[in-house]
Amino acid sequence: MQGFKRIVGAAVVSLLAGVAAGQQEPIAFVGATIIPIDGQEIEGGILIVHEGKIEAVGSAAAMTIPADMKQVDVRGKVIMPGLVDTHSHIGGVGGADGSATIQPQVRVMDSINVFDSGFRRAVAGGLTTLNVMPGSGHLLSGQTVYLKLRDGVTRIEEMTIKPPEGSNLVSPLGGMKMANGTNPLRDPPFSGTRGKSAAMMREQLIKAQEYKAKLGAAGDDESKKPARDLAMEGLVEVLEGRRMVHHHTHRADDIMTVLRLKKEFGFRVVLHHVSEAWKVADEIAEAGVGCSAIVIDSPGGKLEAVGLSLETGKALEEAGAEVAFHTDDWITDSRLFLRSAALAVRAGMSREAALKALTQAGADMMDMGDRVGSLTAGKDADFIILSGDPLSVYTKVEQTWVEGVKVFDRSDPEDRLFAVGGFGAGNDQEPYMCCASGAQAFGSSGTVWQFGGANAGGGNGGGQ
Repeated sequence: MQGFKRIVGAAVVSLLAGVAAGQQEPIAFVGATIIPIDGQEIEGGILIVHEGKIEAVGSAAAMTIPADMKQVDVRGKVIMPGLVDTHSHIGGVGGADGSATIQPQVRVMDSINVFDSGFRRAVAGGLTTLNVMPGSGHLLSGQTVYLKLRDGVTRIEEMTIKPPEGSNLVSPLGGMKMANGTNPLRDPPFSGTRGKSAAMMREQLIKAQEYKAKLGAAGDDESKKPARDLAMEGLVEVLEGRRMVHHHTHRADDIMTVLRLKKEFGFRVVLHHVSEAWKVADEIAEAGVGCSAIVIDSPGGKLEAVGLSLETGKALEEAGAEVAFHTDDWITDSRLFLRSAALAVRAGMSREAALKALTQAGADMMDMGDRVGSLTAGKDADFIILSGDPLSVYTKVEQTWVEGVKVFDRSDPEDRLFAVGGFGAGNDQEPYMCCASGAQAFGSSGTVWQFGGANAGGGNGGGQ
């Protein structure tokens, strides 16, 4: 299994060949418990994928498989859609700098390292679609990008996702990262208070409205158009609803500030983290705003998150607000994403809503609900094969498939290394020296380091 191995020079050819080989013939996965998300769980179900798409899903009693179709026996396993992470920082991302606190012209896509081992950890955790974002140390730190964790890529463009034909959404698909609360509260040119934070954001949005009006008044007359402004272009996309705002916010008062700005300027927004959303769940639901919540079971962190509750998912579900979960990787390791749903269910959220929060809800918040998030005929063949129930702490992700291509297989020793961690798991590239294979060197502590091979490097993963 190729996983995310990098073969310089042959990688693109390998990718195209791998996709073709994985999609030329339909494959039927037979006998698993299927969790489609958009319907009832199916015992002893059948999932058929072909040419990167889901062709059919159903029970063995209701479906007939042609005798010549390739079948994979997955009895005793569980199949569900690939997991959708609405908030990730893997790939060595970097966004805005210290010159200003609002920088909508910055594109995180330009800083992502596709060779980063974080992508291999992500597929080991069953993740197939990510919203990769810059950090929250600015009021606006830049444009996010939505990625499919396809196999064998060497360029970021091979992971990005294009909007549907005829859509007015930006290409490649992505949002705009904003933040409030304590993270952006720094010395000038940053804001120093919460009130100044909101004021600075309003000023920039008003400038974007004026820029948009000038463009509209100029029509097709190039001589009347204002000078091109990349920052204003990004904010106009926000004002026109073509780019979703992904807004870092924790405290209830900060959440309400975002809702006021949304009402004033009309942009679309997803609230992220929402530690105190349980205090204003009805207000969030009334505003029609979705929440991407982080679910962690350890104390500590910033003071504004002291009100974090495992019952946030329950409160939002009962209020009627849409809820997704995210990793904020490394805050939650991508390999442990399934635990978010389990902890939320323990705190009172329904099983159905919690599993949807890992899949379909996140897809909807990323304008991809018609492509991913459920095992529905016609959607992309993104799915995972689990050893047991997704809410069990004993369950492992055994395989991850993206668009009909297997990108992770726990039975492969190299893939398993990235799933469980250990010596070599954090190594992004093997030594290229001609004579490195099998060579040994002694560290200052007397440790013997082995160079070359799958375990090259000294990365330390986690877990057992």
